[in-house]
Amino acid sequence: MAKNADKPKPAGMKPDVATILGIVCALGGIVGGLLLEKGQLIDVAQYTAALIVVGGTLGATLVGTPLPVFFAALGRLKAVFFQRAEDAGGVIEQLIGYATKARKNGIVSLESDAEQIADPFLRKALTLAVDGTDLQDIRNMLELEIAVSEHRAETEAKVFESAGGFAPTIGIIGAVMGLIQVMKHLENIQEVGKGIAVAFVATIYGVGIANIFLLPAAAKIKTSIQHESLTKEMIVEGVAGIVEGLNPKVIRTKLEPYASHAAKKPAADAAAAAKPAKAA
Repeated sequence: MAKNADKPKPAGMKPDVATILGIVCALGGIVGGLLLEKGQLIDVAQYTAALIVVGGTLGATLVGTPLPVFFAALGRLKAVFFQRAEDAGGVIEQLIGYATKARKNGIVSLESDAEQIADPFLRKALTLAVDGTDLQDIRNMLELEIAVSEHRAETEAKVFESAGGFAPTIGIIGAVMGLIQVMKHLENIQEVGKGIAVAFVATIYGVGIANIFLLPAAAKIKTSIQHESLTKEMIVEGVAGIVEGLNPKVIRTKLEPYASHAAKKPAADAAAAAKPAKAA
């Protein structure tokens, strides 16, 4: 019973407040501006325009993306709306605990601990160390896994970047289609004015979807994988220190810069992602 209670639990997920707050601020600013200009929500509530932009963007994205990559990219959306509750400091404390035990009882004593680790990467790293794998081989295998994970995430983030490039253009197509319909009724000049206003709603949808969600989502996914990769690199260094039999205090000193960098990097990446994106 006690053994199960001590078993490390997987890192939980919590809502990403920045994403939610960003979407609320963006939509609030746009709708608020519309209302201040004496406009009405019904002026931009055009389901046909939404159908053209969403359907056209989805279709264009599917044409340029293999289906498995597309579905994998959809799975990445959780990184946009949720973030891991576990921080780098917690991982450091976990590694220091293993280092202390290995220094007292030998690295083989970590075999039972390795089996109970929830994080797959840390479990693999510590298992390789316990099995007596050469340190250089451990580094090579783990660094290869990090590189592959980064490449996969970059590919999936590009799906949203591509969609963000298509959406404004599809919006223009929708506007032109609306204008074509308007030109059929030039005899009624009052209706022509209303029709032109409705036609340009598709452009608003295309540019809005691209710059409020699709392009920022791609940036958030890249930020997330960079943070994960940094944590994995820290794990590699920590396990390497355990294999080398370093003093836990020395290992802590080596790992602390990773924790401070991990805390600063998301803020820097978020600032870079906030730069205005160019419409296609």
